[in-house]
Amino acid sequence: MSAPQIADFWFDPVCPYTWLTSRWIREVERVRDVTVRWRVMSLSVLNEGLDVDPEDPEGEWGDYMRGPGRVCAAVDARHGSDALGAYLDALGVRLHERGEWDGIEPALADAGLPVELASAAWTEEYDAAVRASHQQGLALVGPEVGTPVLSVRGTGALFGPVVSPAPKGEAAGRLWDGVVLMAGTPDFYELKRPYGELDFG
Repeated sequence: MSAPQIADFWFDPVCPYTWLTSRWIREVERVRDVTVRWRVMSLSVLNEGLDVDPEDPEGEWGDYMRGPGRVCAAVDARHGSDALGAYLDALGVRLHERGEWDGIEPALADAGLPVELASAAWTEEYDAAVRASHQQGLALVGPEVGTPVLSVRGTGALFGPVVSPAPKGEAAGRLWDGVVLMAGTPDFYELKRPYGELDFG
């Protein structure tokens, strides 16, 4: 019996398209022999030094966008990857499907984690951990991409896939098979088409 494939999945929890991709990779776990390791990255770190918000480049809004990632790093540091995946499952439902942007603490409770971890959102305690994890992901695919980053152990890494809605069942498995094929092709670089509307299914 062959060992499961190992996939490292870097995500920023505030990105709705990344949330949809995470729903796809959860479905892949169900239909393929794949084990996912959840890893944090940050669009705030990616956009540092870029003129992406001249009204408030690193003010209150910047901290607000960093908060969920900081809590994710705290969960990972204290409870590990599986707990981080469970927290993303709970947090994404609240943030993206219900629009509850005050849902950090309730999502911790939903995932069976200590709600005290929510305090990490408003401190810099885990910023170095977020930055280090972020850089590990970008080192595999280059700085010109965003979130998510998917690395398949022994095969390669890619930005994406970006999906909306998230494929289900064997359709999710077929997409996985194609992603693994592309990631394992050293001379393959890019496929792209315009984004569609967000569809949380």
